[in-house]
Amino acid sequence: MQKIVSFGEVMMRLTPPGNQRLIQATALNILFAGAEANVTSALSGWDMNACHVTRFPDNALGLSAIAWLKHCGINTAYIQLGGERLGLFFVENGAMARPTAITYDRLPSAFSTIDKNTFDWHNILAGADWFHWTGITPALSQGAADALASALAVCEKNNVTVSADVNYRSNLWKYGKTPGEILGPLVEKSNVIVASENDTRNIFGFGAEENAEDAFVSISSLLMKKFASIKAVISSNREQLSASHNRFTGNVWDGEKLWQTKTYDLEQIVERIGTGDAFIAGYIYGQLQQWETQECIDFATASAVLKHSVEGDVLFCSVNEVQEIKNGNISGRIKR
Repeated sequence: MQKIVSFGEVMMRLTPPGNQRLIQATALNILFAGAEANVTSALSGWDMNACHVTRFPDNALGLSAIAWLKHCGINTAYIQLGGERLGLFFVENGAMARPTAITYDRLPSAFSTIDKNTFDWHNILAGADWFHWTGITPALSQGAADALASALAVCEKNNVTVSADVNYRSNLWKYGKTPGEILGPLVEKSNVIVASENDTRNIFGFGAEENAEDAFVSISSLLMKKFASIKAVISSNREQLSASHNRFTGNVWDGEKLWQTKTYDLEQIVERIGTGDAFIAGYIYGQLQQWETQECIDFATASAVLKHSVEGDVLFCSVNEVQEIKNGNISGRIKR
């Protein structure tokens, strides 16, 4: 069984029922989520040995978070206990013209106070086929950035394929370093990148070339020129008609050719959070199955499309359910 390792913070998610706002809510639903763990949760549902590495406080909240990850099928053997608190985030689900709103209460969390020596990466990454990280982790603290750099050094030594969703989050960079100086060396050790023009402009200082016919190809080419390790850049185009109605397309640039999917019209969206994580999970799965590029991006996009119908951050589904979406079965007819 192929082994995938992800690394990042997992927080408690608190959400009012339905489309209520926090100001009117008298109860909150509890889940646990994090961008990287969302990826491994989907992969575990597709019969992968999906491991997540993080740290939780040694209390009832931390133990509940571990239990949730186990419920999602994640291998939790490398999770450590320590630190003072579990990060929280609150979600108000949007509808129609009102967007989904997220409020964070995360620092200083148990995860943000780790350092480069917290995890034994040689042991964790032994036999690993793939490692996944996002730009959220190094944005939290210098210690988290150093721990990630240690992991990537072992990945490079062991020839582990690395994917990264650079995920620029302007409100997280609070410890005196710029995103570019921290993320540059980390991207240099990564092979598959998820990045938007907003990400590259804010992190690396460049966007699409002037008069570029296709902004995604232009940005991807610039990334590959700057970072020789990158073998593919993947991204999604989202046309947002309202909080409940989007159009969604997947793209891959491999340095020579642009691969695109059909555009899905998504009406009556149940949950948008976690769709990007389902997207990269689908691409990782296809790559590990050694599928052709078009099949990989088609599966990735169908995974993201299906996630829009599932509450919470995590895509709970089978490979066959994704394949049905990919093959055009989007009628939603009852199965008996």
